[in-house]
Amino acid sequence: MSAPAPSPLAIVDAEPLPRQDEVLTDAALAFVAELHRQFTPRRDELLARRGERRAEIARTSTLDFLPETAAIRADDSWKVAPAPAALNDRRVEITGPTDRKMTINALNSGAKVWLADFEDASAPTWENVILGQLNLIDAYERRIDFTDPTSGKSYALRPADELATVVTRPRGWHLNERHIQLDGTPVPGALVDFGLYFFHNAQRLIDLGKGPYFYLPKTESHLEARLWNDIFVFAQDYVGIPQGTVRATVLIETITAAYEMEEILYELRDHASGLNAGRWDYLFSIVKNFRDGGSKFVLPDRNAVTMTAPFMRAYTELLVRTCHKRGAHAIGGMAAFIPSRRDAEVNKVAFEKVKADKDREANDGFDGSWVAHPDLVPIAMASFDAVLGEKPNQKERLREDVSVAAGDLIAIDTLDAKPTYDGLRNAVAVGIRYIEAWLRGMGAVAIFNLMEDAATAEISRSQIWQWINADVVFENGAHATADLARKVAAEELAAIRAEIGEEAFASGKWQQAHDLLLQVSLDQDYADFLTLPAYEQLA
Repeated sequence: MSAPAPSPLAIVDAEPLPRQDEVLTDAALAFVAELHRQFTPRRDELLARRGERRAEIARTSTLDFLPETAAIRADDSWKVAPAPAALNDRRVEITGPTDRKMTINALNSGAKVWLADFEDASAPTWENVILGQLNLIDAYERRIDFTDPTSGKSYALRPADELATVVTRPRGWHLNERHIQLDGTPVPGALVDFGLYFFHNAQRLIDLGKGPYFYLPKTESHLEARLWNDIFVFAQDYVGIPQGTVRATVLIETITAAYEMEEILYELRDHASGLNAGRWDYLFSIVKNFRDGGSKFVLPDRNAVTMTAPFMRAYTELLVRTCHKRGAHAIGGMAAFIPSRRDAEVNKVAFEKVKADKDREANDGFDGSWVAHPDLVPIAMASFDAVLGEKPNQKERLREDVSVAAGDLIAIDTLDAKPTYDGLRNAVAVGIRYIEAWLRGMGAVAIFNLMEDAATAEISRSQIWQWINADVVFENGAHATADLARKVAAEELAAIRAEIGEEAFASGKWQQAHDLLLQVSLDQDYADFLTLPAYEQLA
């Protein structure tokens, strides 16, 4: 008797969406199912390994470069694959979710690259997951337009040679997609996002002179990079495109990955495009891993931890040196400011800060950097143009002057700044506002003139948790306690209610957001990711 056919994927508890059948085709779902069968068991093992490594850090309060991979670091002969033409000049990259308006605006922004985000800038509602894929297909087919129902303004794509190159970011390994299951088991969100996008667009992109390019988030080790590399090899064979067509840029946004940058590039060397230096997720990872390491690991207010802090400088300079040694692009961090149409002085100060930040990155050797708003593209472009001129990048700058010891990356106590009461209030205020929007399906949220994403909420709740558990005393004499956090949260909630009015407050998810922030900030058992309990509450 012949073996039974493989179980098809099931779409579970999902309201049908217009045109979803164009994304959820039988052939695309069969590909995602095969990815799930082949690679989810390894994903599960690697998630378990994260827990083991975290336990080891809790025991030792330290990290070091891996002795077992020293030969890879010492071997100067290997390089990553040469950059394809469409990814050789990355001097400015804009980030944002894949809703229809953002898709058009990002592609038209003048940036060299658009990070099309299914991860931290996108709350993973069924609508965002599926219609985001549809928007990208429509963009490549040039059948996308948008009219704003409020303003009546219409948006359409510019000529093809003026559009940004798309680099898509799937969800991190820890998140599942509950609406797509195989034999009752949810498929990892990363495989859903990657699988649907790759299956539908790999050949389309090749025909456009580009290719399936990806940002890989939340990577914690070179073994996780190896898993992605094996997925790329399998996927390229499956659809019949040449090996090496895929390119991946890895976000070095966890403290463990910072110790394995060369190994990560090595594992992905046939598909690697570069590394990116994150900020909020990186700090979140430090708190998560060293949360029981004592006072020397207590971070001050998040806004006091700039990229010029000694331990952040060690991280970014090591990243540039590592990338250029191996022929990869080094991509800098986010300029999150949102220009104000009402306050010219706010704009002036913010633009000066953005310029200083981008000037520093360009002069440090970065090949490009991120912005969150189209108005920041010219500012970042000018900073990199001043250094690069007509060159597409500065990978020839090897930064051999940089020498970073293992301890430099976790020398948190080199900072003079301390946690403040205002810092606690800001963490609560931002946390409530962001989570409320996320629960309504918005992942990129304007808060206090900054474009925030899930990483903002992660560092905010992590700082509240850390300060309480480290028994921090603020400058006003107040002790960081659970009761103080509850008091501040209640005051912030009341302030929001007064600001927006009863009707808007009642129609939002404010109380739910307040409760969830306190849950993940005050539970003794620190949640690995805020988005895990939040996803259970997402409609």
